[in-house]
Amino acid sequence: MTTTADARTDASITPGPRPPRIHRAWFVAAVAFVAIIGAAGFRATPGVLITPLQEEFGWSRGLISGAVSVNLLLFGLTAPFAAALMERFGIRRVVALALLLVSVGSGLTVFMDAGWQLILCWGVLVGVGTGSMALAFVATITGRWFVRHRGVVTGVLTAAGATGQLIFLPLLAQLSAAHGWRTAALAVAGTALVVVPLVVLLLRDHPSDVGLTALGAESTEVTPPTPPTVNAATRAIGALRTASKTGTFWALVVGFAICGASTNGLIGTHFIPAAHDHGMPETTAAGLLALIGIFDIVGTICSGWLTDRMDPRLLLAGYYALRGFSLLLLSHLLDATTHPSMLFFIVFYGLDWVATVPPTIALARKYFGADGPIVFGWVFASHQIGAAVAAVGAGVIRDALGSYSLAWYVAGGLCFVAAGVSAAVGTRSATPAPTPA
Repeated sequence: MTTTADARTDASITPGPRPPRIHRAWFVAAVAFVAIIGAAGFRATPGVLITPLQEEFGWSRGLISGAVSVNLLLFGLTAPFAAALMERFGIRRVVALALLLVSVGSGLTVFMDAGWQLILCWGVLVGVGTGSMALAFVATITGRWFVRHRGVVTGVLTAAGATGQLIFLPLLAQLSAAHGWRTAALAVAGTALVVVPLVVLLLRDHPSDVGLTALGAESTEVTPPTPPTVNAATRAIGALRTASKTGTFWALVVGFAICGASTNGLIGTHFIPAAHDHGMPETTAAGLLALIGIFDIVGTICSGWLTDRMDPRLLLAGYYALRGFSLLLLSHLLDATTHPSMLFFIVFYGLDWVATVPPTIALARKYFGADGPIVFGWVFASHQIGAAVAAVGAGVIRDALGSYSLAWYVAGGLCFVAAGVSAAVGTRSATPAPTPA
């Protein structure tokens, strides 16, 4: 006769539902990859539209660059707080809403006839939407869904930003040249809208929502997440308050602000119109910018490999110094056609584009312990502030002098400042914060 104890024992060894052959985490990562690709492409689109908008409306490049600057600024400042919204309302809702904001912001531009409307649509709506799908989104996805392969997935999702440029910029440049800038804007709006159903159907907030554990988790017990005891926004601001008392934080902020100024703000925004000033077709310039995105992926992966084996401070100093040299030469390389020297710049600059991210994350983790990811979120915000300043500054320089040469020289000099600051990270700081076991 079977006893109650035997029944309990039998029940305890009864196998549960067989786990799927392909873990749901990979589908979540795939949807995140698509969203991040889109966010990068959507954010970079104004670079294609500067010349067409100037020709149709007569707006100065300073005005148009102002809208790009607002976009870049909100892209960075939204990121630390996007995590708080995801904690409160869930990843799926926040990302779906972000895509809708991008779609509305881009779609409404076809009706605009004043500069403030460009700032509202491309600056505010698209900036907030894309910022909600930035590095905070990557950290949230990988932190919740992956234990095994977390580093690899983080690298791939980070590199998705470069892939977004690769996919969107040449296509949008072709659409703008063949059918007008409004067609390109509507293409962005439609693409963002198409991704929303994928997010709603496949993206989930936690593995426990579908009866799973994170990929590679040691425990097989499905445990619902514990509600946070501290509001995420409060924790983010608290981490900022603590970190801002150290010299290391400000060294990282200065270096990464210059990084943003010399990449997204300057090259990402003004390379296409600058090349056009020298007689190069916009489609060709957009293709070169997309080529930077290809080598950006290679450079990011290699930089991550080097960060595990070398002092991150020295890597950052080297990256910034080499970038400075390349920017000092750019005004002499731009021409109506591509040539070997220009292609060498594109390859070199692409390898160095976001190579700064892995060592910067490593330094934030080393000196700020468990708060490292949050601190890096604020450092990333400084990256976008620098980008916003450079986007406006380069446009103003072009309007005043008729050339971007001074902008390239100033950015090159600032990169040498970033190299010196990065080499000195931690030399006057207290002992690095220990990371809890």
